[in-house]
Amino acid sequence: MPPGVPNQSPRRREPAVEKAAPGRLAAFLDEHRAGLGAVVVAVAALGLGWAAWSRLGERVRGSADLVLHPDAIDVAGVAPWVRADLKAEALRDASLDAGLPLDDPELVRRLARAFAMHPWVREVISVTVRHPAAAAVAVRCREPVAMVAVPGGLLAVDAEAVVLPSDDFTAESAAAYPRITGVPSGPQGAVGFPWGDPLVEEGAAVAAVVGPDWKTLGLTGCRPTGGGPVPRAWELFDEQGRTITFGSAPGHEAAGEPTAAAKLARLMALPAGTSADLTKSPPPAADVQAIPAG
Repeated sequence: MPPGVPNQSPRRREPAVEKAAPGRLAAFLDEHRAGLGAVVVAVAALGLGWAAWSRLGERVRGSADLVLHPDAIDVAGVAPWVRADLKAEALRDASLDAGLPLDDPELVRRLARAFAMHPWVREVISVTVRHPAAAAVAVRCREPVAMVAVPGGLLAVDAEAVVLPSDDFTAESAAAYPRITGVPSGPQGAVGFPWGDPLVEEGAAVAAVVGPDWKTLGLTGCRPTGGGPVPRAWELFDEQGRTITFGSAPGHEAAGEPTAAAKLARLMALPAGTSADLTKSPPPAADVQAIPAG
């Protein structure tokens, strides 16, 4: 090394570092930065909207004009013999007596089913719902035609032998209907369902044929006679022991037996207090002859 030159070690050369190229994701983000910002803003707006609806949705759904309450439901067609609050019972038994959201897509079906299940309702004619929250329901009620004598009292049935609610009858109102006696069975189901005995079905059909004329004819009921298999005979009776043979129930007539309509016509023509066999042709009227003057 030359004199006068400080001793220096040779400078270490740093290796050149090549700058890494940006990855695909980074390049994509850099290229679409503006669009992604708009997406983020939109997502944030949706999130805020959902949060707001979560807080306010129930309040909106609970507003008076969007919630159907029982007092806003009108029921048409309730028969005068139904003493119960049919609407209140139908809604209560179906757990619909609280507020019902008007936007429920099943609301009409749920209301129709609630009323159809009531024992007094034979048919739901229509259900309409409107805004502000209100509904109109039209029904057709079952009509009692007779009282079936059972141990301990009477049970009302309609023309199809459907058992009707006993609580709607007093002793006085029950006495206005004919009695079906001679029935050994009890109802096989709940109130609002058929009795489940062909004997009661036949008796109800006989009672329905005579209809509102029982009292006019002085008759109080009907009962099966003979105890044989179908077709069995039925007779009508009154409190004094008078009997009128009705024959087979409507729809069960034997060959050559008069129809129920023909039997009813003859029954209505009978003199008061007269017994007769409605299955036989009436005797010919006797000729009226004048008595010669002596």
